[in-house]
Amino acid sequence: MTDLSADVTAVQQLNAVPKILDAVTRITGMGFVAVARVTSDRWLCCAVRDSIDFGLVEGSELRVETTICNEIREHGELVVIDDVETDAGFCNHPTPHIYGFRSYISAPIKRANGEIWGTLCAIDPRPREIDRPEIVDSVRLFGELIAAQLDLNERFKRSQADLAARSESLLASEVGRQSAEADLKSTRADLLDERKTSELREQFIGVLGHDLRNPLASIAGGMRVLLNNANSERAPDIVASIQKSVMRMAGLVDNIMDFARGRLGGGLTIRPDANQPLTPVIEHVINEMRLAWPSLNIETDIALNEPVRCDRIKISQLFSNLLGNAITYGDIDKPIIVSAKTGDGRFTLRVTNYGTPISDKAMQSLFLPYTRGDRPSQQGLGLGLYIASEIARAHDGTLKAVSSGKETIFEFSMPATTQAAPASRQSK
Repeated sequence: MTDLSADVTAVQQLNAVPKILDAVTRITGMGFVAVARVTSDRWLCCAVRDSIDFGLVEGSELRVETTICNEIREHGELVVIDDVETDAGFCNHPTPHIYGFRSYISAPIKRANGEIWGTLCAIDPRPREIDRPEIVDSVRLFGELIAAQLDLNERFKRSQADLAARSESLLASEVGRQSAEADLKSTRADLLDERKTSELREQFIGVLGHDLRNPLASIAGGMRVLLNNANSERAPDIVASIQKSVMRMAGLVDNIMDFARGRLGGGLTIRPDANQPLTPVIEHVINEMRLAWPSLNIETDIALNEPVRCDRIKISQLFSNLLGNAITYGDIDKPIIVSAKTGDGRFTLRVTNYGTPISDKAMQSLFLPYTRGDRPSQQGLGLGLYIASEIARAHDGTLKAVSSGKETIFEFSMPATTQAAPASRQSK
């Protein structure tokens, strides 16, 4: 039997994997999510999130011939099942009956050499509406990211070994010293580039998980209201709001996939135009938050009297992050004030919350990824303000923060119109 212990260790050494498992859990609603190493004779659990007591832990095994993952290893395609009982292809399949699940999704983890290394899979005993583009594409992307990270770490280890060998050669002989030094510099540069690429991949994962949280909370809140008031006059409006949130989630997934696949390290891409008003975008983000947090008091002052040439999806993303930040760290007993105005050729968006001020120390790294300064919170990945600042930069704008003993203000400002701007821009 093949020894796969090194593969389990390799997965557990990937800092991105726990974030991926958490993100898949949130996006799909599935109770069991795992990264599995799959070979012709073994199915081995390498990492897992289990809230349904399925019973597997890291290192646990299933009989590979009883798994759908084994079929994926052979054909290399993602499999998704909303409900086994109504799925023509799987209603009589033995695997769901063996393991007691109704819904299933699994994406292949395909290495650079073409090998199907394993799967990223999720199951749940209840039916789930998961056969949707934003979910399928996200799980497929996460499988690709795990494969890329495994390849990257393997190359990194080989480069380290090569660097050590070259160092010994340099020390052992003075002949060819200059050539060896040049090779060492090149190898070090390759190592640095690979490490930077690894960090960027984890940023993409964090962005996806972070930015889907608010619309998901809005959908959950809307569904709670509908369950309690199915015949209410508000039902059509709530359904419409849920649909808008679903569309926003799909747009975010598309953006992140483009960011991760096509422009690794190249920055955020925006597609600005002034063809549609920005006011409904601002209002929808506010309504999303009010639906998710019914007791929240948000005061608004919106006066957009000039067209704003921007990427409305990205501005929605920026505003959602700023407003979510105010909700997380503000005094819940005091209002959040939102101001959105145009004037003198500029668009200015301001979010004000009351509560504990941001310290000078936290201010120094406020817009860096994965940082929260000394502001405690159990939510988020420390990415929201970083993402917002990147979106501001891509619009030739600025994002600033001022915090005193009374209030904290985040202000985003950008040119309302930029005649010479190209159709697509990137932040660097």
